[in-house]
Order: sequence, then C-alpha cells, then structure tokens
Amino acid sequence: MKRRLLLVSNSTLHGGGYLEHCQQQISDFFGKQVKRVLFVPYALHNRDSYTQTARDKLKTLGYEVDSVHEAADPVEAVRKAEGIFIGGGNTFRLLKALYDHNLVEEIQKRVLQDGVPYMGSSAGSNVATISINTTNDMPIVYPPSFSAIGLVPFNINPHYLDPDPDSRHMGETREQRIVQYHEELDTSSVLGLREGSMLLVEGNKATLLGSTKARLFQRGKPATEHDPGCDLSFLLTDAQ
Repeated sequence: MKRRLLLVSNSTLHGGGYLEHCQQQISDFFGKQVKRVLFVPYALHNRDSYTQTARDKLKTLGYEVDSVHEAADPVEAVRKAEGIFIGGGNTFRLLKALYDHNLVEEIQKRVLQDGVPYMGSSAGSNVATISINTTNDMPIVYPPSFSAIGLVPFNINPHYLDPDPDSRHMGETREQRIVQYHEELDTSSVLGLREGSMLLVEGNKATLLGSTKARLFQRGKPATEHDPGCDLSFLLTDAQ
C-alpha cells in the first residue's frame, strides 16, 4: 500500500503559532517532491480566511497552497493534487462538505492507490480514520454517514485530555466517553492523541511523533500509554 499520512492532533500548540510545533515534520513529510499542497478548509465557516492562514504558513516552508474551495471542480482539484492537507475545525461540518462535493472516495483513491501524501490536523485527522464517532465536536450539521475516508482502520481522538484530579467538573472525562463508545459492538480501537503528538503512517508502518505520549483504547482491553517514537504499526492490521 502506498499511503503516506501525517495525522496531527492539533494545529496550534500553547505558546506557539499555527503549525509551528510540527513544521519540521511537515517539511520532512511533504519533502521536496511536493511543490503545491491542496488545502481543504471545509471545517471552518470562513474558508477564505482559513485558506490564507494555511497559505501563509506553508509558504514559509516552501510550499504553494491551492484551496479546494477555490476550485471550479473540487473533484478535479483532488485528482491533480500533489499533496493534500485537511485542516481542523468542526468534524461534522467537514465530513458533510466532503460528501457534498463527492470527495470522500476520491481522496481515498488518491491516497491509497496513487500514494498522494495526506496531512490532517484535528478534524482533518478525524476524517482520515474509519469514522468520526470519536470526535470531540458538536454535531452542528448532519453528514450522510459517520463513516469517514478510511485511510486507517481505527479511530483517533485528537486533543486528548487526561482527567484533572483537582477539577470539580462533573461531566464525563474523555476516557469515560471513549469507554462508552467501546460499549457498542464492533467498535474500532481509538488512539488518543494529546496535543503535541502526531502519527506518521508510511505504507504499513505507523510511528508516533511529537512531544507527548498517546493513549490507546482497545475494546475489552486496558488502556495503554505509548511514547513518542514508538511503533504502532499493529493498529494498521489489527483494528480491534
């Protein structure tokens, strides 16, 4: 399989600028072969402003940015893309727009069959997985399905937060909500990416990158912690 993915938990890390914490990984990922990146700004309402933010940042890394929302034919834009970057925002809004523009299968084909590098941050990482069932976002719109692009056979929970023992908040913790998801039958593993972490997928190899650990939830098993640099390739063949 030709897939190359960089799935980032968050686009902005506290104390830094947009994509600043992962800019070296972005440069390593897209490399010198990619000259132009197709940006997908569907997760935010103001697509023009969002595109400009991505365009300004990626230009400093040596990449020109085309936005799918500026294209006369979004499907054709994906077919011609050298690299794809789907930004964060509301995951439901994003996935609905991808379905509305007939891009789910097209992106899947370009990445899995043609080897086009795919980068996602936050919601963009959510939609790269098998479903958006473990997003943190409110369902402000209703996509035709929760099934996502399916570039990997598991789910991601970006911005994963550990329980705060000093908090007086009485709502569910993130871990409790993921456990609730796994109370349903045939539910996939969930990789909780803390802010500052990201997953690099190259073919059938998956490696955790970044500055923070990830927490892995598998149905019927205790949650496990994984350090940056560890091999998570087993998730690509064992989704449960």
